[in-house]
Amino acid sequence: MTKLNILGELKDIDNNAVAVVGSRKMTIRGKHLTEEFVAELVKNNITIVSGLARGIDTIAHITALSNGGRTIAVIGSGLDIIYPPENKNLTLKISKNGAVVSPFPDGTKPFGKNFLARNKIIVELSKAVLVIEGEARSGTLSTAAHAANLGVEVFAIPGSEATDWLIAEGVNSIQKPRDIIDYLNGFDNC
Repeated sequence: MTKLNILGELKDIDNNAVAVVGSRKMTIRGKHLTEEFVAELVKNNITIVSGLARGIDTIAHITALSNGGRTIAVIGSGLDIIYPPENKNLTLKISKNGAVVSPFPDGTKPFGKNFLARNKIIVELSKAVLVIEGEARSGTLSTAAHAANLGVEVFAIPGSEATDWLIAEGVNSIQKPRDIIDYLNGFDNC
């Protein structure tokens, strides 16, 4: 794995983590699904990993924290340049009950190519990836592609261009949080 700069602390419990990703331009449905799935995952001691982006990522982090869970934010800039800037306070909250991590040195600006690298690290920190929703052309699909390349299981909720396409390509269609929880419990039995 890539060397990471860390604000906060990674703990052994974070080995049981699920990446939650989706659209920056989330729908009301996407927001509610994120809140429902993340709340249930956190209740089952699962750490939530996401990318601190606007939309689904932000809701995933906020929901994990508001339910007493741990969350890891992987950012596409140096730790001294939080993007988007409106998530600076959220970053501080995450660092107190989780970690904000970056593969980039301080001073690195949030260039587009950095977010593709960030997406790979999101996958590397996770046992599974949950795609809430997304458009046909989105960074969400790059995260799913990294998961496929790294052998990490992908789950998608039907109902958006990205998730419907992923399901047609063979990823797991999911309707309820229990499906991911059962999958992760299978790790414990190996």
